[in-house]
Amino acid sequence: MKKLTLLLATFVVVILMSTSANAQSRVGAGLAYGNEIESAGIGVNGEFFATDKLSISPSFIFYFPKNDVDYWEINGNVNYYFTDGAAAVYGLAGLNLSRISVDLGPFGDASDSELGVNLGIGSNFDIGSSILPFAEAKYVISDADQLSLLAGVRFSLN
Repeated sequence: MKKLTLLLATFVVVILMSTSANAQSRVGAGLAYGNEIESAGIGVNGEFFATDKLSISPSFIFYFPKNDVDYWEINGNVNYYFTDGAAAVYGLAGLNLSRISVDLGPFGDASDSELGVNLGIGSNFDIGSSILPFAEAKYVISDADQLSLLAGVRFSLN
């Protein structure tokens, strides 16, 4: 748990340090579900715009342990906005690093990491405030194939 806390704190610091006063930046959190791990989780993410239609979006999702299995993922995506307005739709592509650990009881534990590719779609919902609800679905292509659903809110840093 200490490693997870340190990893999460490092992720948040990197997001906050990479924001620019001239570019639109958002940070947020949400709830996730992974179909392969069959577990819900919590996640944090950021979105940092390079242009009006293109953003870089790092995220970290920790899935709640189930049956002595711990699972988390770090994602680095690029989002391309097809529409803007009340429901801004974007496509996403990027890299995924997934880590799974299994407690084998008296036999110790086992763990593995997988590098994969993310492909997905998402949308931000403009409700006229600094809170921006969002939802996204992404498929991780790797040895640990998984469909992940994430919904939450982002807050503007500008």
